Amino acid sequence: MSHKWVRTGLTWIGAAIGVLATFIAGLFIYVAATTRPLHPDLRLVPSIERSPPSPKWAKAVEQGRQIVRTSLIEQNLPGLSVAIGIGGEVPWAEGFGYADLEKRSPVAPYTRFRIGDVSDTLTSAAVGLLLEQQRLNLDADIQVYVPEFPEKQWPVNLRQLMAHTAGIRNDAGDEESLEPCARTTEGLQRFAASPLRFEPGTQFRSSSYGWILVSAAVEAAAKEPFFSFMRRQIFEPLGMTTTRPDSIKEAIPDRTTFYFPRFAGDTRYGPELAREGDHSCFAGAGAFLSTPSDLVRFGMAVNSGRLLQPATVEILQTPQRLSSGEGTGYGLGWKLETVSLGGVSIRMAGHGTNADFIGTTAYLMTFPERGIAVAVMSNTSFADAKSIALKIAQVFAQEPGTPSPSTQRLPLVQITGS
Repeated sequence: MSHKWVRTGLTWIGAAIGVLATFIAGLFIYVAATTRPLHPDLRLVPSIERSPPSPKWAKAVEQGRQIVRTSLIEQNLPGLSVAIGIGGEVPWAEGFGYADLEKRSPVAPYTRFRIGDVSDTLTSAAVGLLLEQQRLNLDADIQVYVPEFPEKQWPVNLRQLMAHTAGIRNDAGDEESLEPCARTTEGLQRFAASPLRFEPGTQFRSSSYGWILVSAAVEAAAKEPFFSFMRRQIFEPLGMTTTRPDSIKEAIPDRTTFYFPRFAGDTRYGPELAREGDHSCFAGAGAFLSTPSDLVRFGMAVNSGRLLQPATVEILQTPQRLSSGEGTGYGLGWKLETVSLGGVSIRMAGHGTNADFIGTTAYLMTFPERGIAVAVMSNTSFADAKSIALKIAQVFAQEPGTPSPSTQRLPLVQITGS
């Protein structure tokens, strides 16, 4: 009798699996059949450039345009915006596709996008400025600057928070609540009561919450509101005129409409509107709007020594190691890789979005030894902005006017508390 019940049970389980598989396959077929290309003709993709490129860069710009238009169609993206900086100049900035699909309003170089985790690089620079003023110490317990954050089962310092090795839990993704915060410390309420996930320094796990805590330390050390410090000390000096905190309480000019893939996190199936919400609680972890042009200005300023001392940049862009000695491939707010550019292996320092709920994808990619910075943004989550940025960098790196690789390392100057 028991064997009969087992056979019956297995039959029902098999039937249920078959029904589920048929449903999933049918769903994929239905979604694929009802997906319409947002840009059916490559030649008709609208675009707005900042200004015509000089003859020196005309060939590279035309190749870059083909890369962007092809990517826009292959990934079925609403819009893309790109900019490249070389040797302190921005020879090309252009928007493609639509900032708003319903209104058919085009993306322009000044269209603002949420930049998500790319905000970490901006906040990292703020920490760098305060290090140089000896107002922050990377290895001090975080409670020295943010006493509102309760002590945990292990001590946590600023370096570990910036390196994603502190054990702070991550945000809830699509389930994240998006209420406004008037001050940076209000964002701590989302995670302050949670225990650390692991002993700091023993594992590498991304945490946007950790960068809320970094933002609170910046605010405390600067003795002024976080967003005010960022504007006065970084955005205004660098001419980053389009970079600002996002807000749903005010009408922000030139802000794009935000989208999310309607199925399986795959942009090829088309977009739907992303959910609205206030990202102010994320502060330097993801509350900024910006443009590719502003980000490449920032990237070039960091790597040229215009914003920070070379020694400070060295600290921020040095790969961190776990207590086991294993490397993380991440600095203090910067993703670090070695890539092939123009046939030469070269260091890349940058950052991209990880958050899937912001309705944007952004990637900033800098090559300090070549004086190149590239930024790409799309107004939908899960776009592959990184591959587009790398392809554009490859095109411009091969042009005769691009600076040659430099083997000279930046001079080191001791920074107290580093």
